Amino acid sequence: MNISNNLKSSVSLFVITLFVMSTVVVSCNSKPESNNLDISEFLKHGRTDTIYPSAKQMEMLKAIIPETTYKAAPSISDRTYWDAIANTKSGQEYLKDAEALIDKQPEVPISDSIYRLANKDGNRKIYKPRYYRTMEHLEHYILAECLENKGRFIPQINTYMQAIMDMKSWLHPNHDDKDNGVLEGRRVSIDLGARKFGMVLALGESLLGDSLSETMRTDIQEQLQWRITDNYIKSCEIADENNRWIDGTSNWNSVCTSGTLFVTLTNSRSHEERISAVGSAINSMKHYVSGFGEDGYCSEGLGYWGYGFNHYLYLAQMVYDYTGGKIDLFKGENPQKLKNVGNFPEQFEIQNGTCAPFADGVSHTSSKGSNFAEVLSAAYYGAKKPSEIRFEEAVEQIIAWDHPEMFTPNTTQNSSSALADHTYFDDFGMVISRGKQEVPFSIAVKAGHNAENHNHSDVGTYIIVLNDELISGDIGAPSYMAGSFSPDNKARSSWGHPVPKINNTLQSNGKSFKGIITDTSFSSEEDKVVMDIKPAYNLTVLDVLTRTITNIKTGNGSISITDHFEASENIDFGSAIMTFANYEILDANTVMLIGKTEKVKVEISSSVGQVEIHPEPVPVEHLREGKGAKRIGIEFKNSVKSGDLTLKYTPFYN
Repeated sequence: MNISNNLKSSVSLFVITLFVMSTVVVSCNSKPESNNLDISEFLKHGRTDTIYPSAKQMEMLKAIIPETTYKAAPSISDRTYWDAIANTKSGQEYLKDAEALIDKQPEVPISDSIYRLANKDGNRKIYKPRYYRTMEHLEHYILAECLENKGRFIPQINTYMQAIMDMKSWLHPNHDDKDNGVLEGRRVSIDLGARKFGMVLALGESLLGDSLSETMRTDIQEQLQWRITDNYIKSCEIADENNRWIDGTSNWNSVCTSGTLFVTLTNSRSHEERISAVGSAINSMKHYVSGFGEDGYCSEGLGYWGYGFNHYLYLAQMVYDYTGGKIDLFKGENPQKLKNVGNFPEQFEIQNGTCAPFADGVSHTSSKGSNFAEVLSAAYYGAKKPSEIRFEEAVEQIIAWDHPEMFTPNTTQNSSSALADHTYFDDFGMVISRGKQEVPFSIAVKAGHNAENHNHSDVGTYIIVLNDELISGDIGAPSYMAGSFSPDNKARSSWGHPVPKINNTLQSNGKSFKGIITDTSFSSEEDKVVMDIKPAYNLTVLDVLTRTITNIKTGNGSISITDHFEASENIDFGSAIMTFANYEILDANTVMLIGKTEKVKVEISSSVGQVEIHPEPVPVEHLREGKGAKRIGIEFKNSVKSGDLTLKYTPFYN
C-alpha cells in the first residue's frame, strides 16, 4: 500500500508517544551505547565448516542479546501506542484497507493434487497468488485489530491462522523435492514462502496475545518452533539438504534469514537459541553481501536487488532495534561496500526508467511492489529517496510508523535528471554508456562471468535503448516454468544472447568462463569499452576474441559492436542481433529494426569474407519481456582464420 504524503503531519503526536512506548524501538538517529559489537572482529572468530556461531562468538553476543523476546511493536493492550497510530492518516488508511478485505476467505491450504502439479510443472500461477493473498489479508487483519481493538477482525484471524497451520507444507511446491518430501512429512524445510507464513503467524501471536485463545497461541508457538526455528538451527549447525540458502550469495539468503530470525526472536523462549540465531544470521549475511561487487553491482538485477536487499535492511533494522543499536548491520564489516550496494538502483538505470535485463533481471524500474530498500538506503546510505512509499509486508509498515520522518516521501527530485554520462561497475565489469541526445541513445554492456546468481551464459551481452525502447540486445529471462533454469534453455544459454557462436560452440558455464574489460575511455562525445571475452569459450583453437563497444554521442548517435577474432585454423564465426522488434532485411548487409515508436538501422560489416543473415524465432514460449523474440544470426559465409565483424546501430528517422 502507499503511505500518505501528509504522514509527516502526524510526527509531532507520535514523537510524544515514543516516550511511553513499551517496546524496544530505536530511532535511526539515536546514538547506541559504547559496547557495540565489532562485526569485523566477530566474523574473525567464525567457524569455517558452518555458519553456527563459535563459542567465542556466542560469548561476544551473550551480553548484547536481550533476555526478552523481540516485539516488532507493542502488544495490542498498549493503547497509548496503538491509539496514537490509529489517529494518523496512515493508520486510518490501513484500517480502511483491512475493512475492504474482511469478508475474504483464506485460499490455503491448496489441495495435494495442485501442490504436486505445481511441483512437477513449475507452474507458480496455480498456487503463488493464493499463498500471498492469504498472508496479505491476515497481516491486514492483525494490524487492523491492533488499531481498532474491538474484536471485529478476530474471527477471521482465527480462521486464517488455522488454515495456515493446517497446511502440510509451507513451501512453494516447486521448492519441494521431486518426491514431495516436505508435503509427505519426510522432512522440514524453509523457503521464501515458509519464512513468510512463519512471520505472519509470529507477528499475530506476539501482538494479539490474549486476544487469541490459549490453544491457538500454543499451537502457533509449537508449529513455529519445529517448522522454522528447530529446522534452521539444525541446518546452521550441520549443513543438510533442507536449507542450502544459509550460506548463499543470492536473495534467498537474506529473505529466508530475515524471516527465520524474526520468527525465532519473536517466538523462541530460549535465550541461548536467540543468541545462536542472531550469530548465525550475522555469519550468513557475510555470504550474502559477498554476492555483490565491491562497486555495489548486483548480478541478479534490479528486481532481485529490491527483494533481497529489502530483507537484508529489514534484518539490519530488526537486529538494531532489538539490541538497542549494539549490532549495526547497516555498516557491517564493510560500510563502503554496503553504501555502494544501497546506491545501486540509481547507478544501474540506463535512461527513462529502463535498465538492463541481464540474467533474470527486470528491464524497467518499477512503480509497483515494496520500495522499502530504497527508503532505508536513502536514510542510511545517502541514496535517492523515492517520491512515494510502498509496502508489501506488515513489518515494513510498523517500521514506518515507528520512524515517520524516514518514511516521508520526497516530492522534489527529478528521477532522471541527475543520471551521469556513464557508469562503470569496474569490479563486476559492467558499463552503462548514456547518450544525451534529444532522443537519447544508450547501451549497457557487461563482461562478468558464467556462474553469477541467476546465471545466463552471457559474457559480452548488451542492451541498446533508444528513448525508452529496448530496441536490441539481451532478451532477458525465461518465465519460471519447468525447464526454465536449465542451462540448455535457449533463452538462458549464449545462443539466446547477442554474443559470438564459434564452430557451432556456445559459451561454457563456470566462474572461470568470463570476460575481462581491458580498456575504457569516456568523454562527452564518445565512450569506448574493450573486453576480452575469449575466456568464456572452451575452444583451444581460439587465440584471440575481443569485443569493442563504441558509443558515438554526437548528432543522433551511433553504437558499434566489433568482434575481433584470431584462431590457429579456419573457424566458423558468427554473432547475432537479438530483438523483440519487428525487422526488415534491407540488403545483404543491412537490417532495419522497427520498434513500437522507434526505428534503428543495423549495418553489418566485416574485414574479411561475406556474411549471411539467418533470422529465426527464439523457441522459448514464455519470456518475461514478452512474446516474439527473434535471433537474427549474422555468420561468415565461409570459415575464416581471423577477422572483424561489426554491427553498427543508428537511429533512423524518416
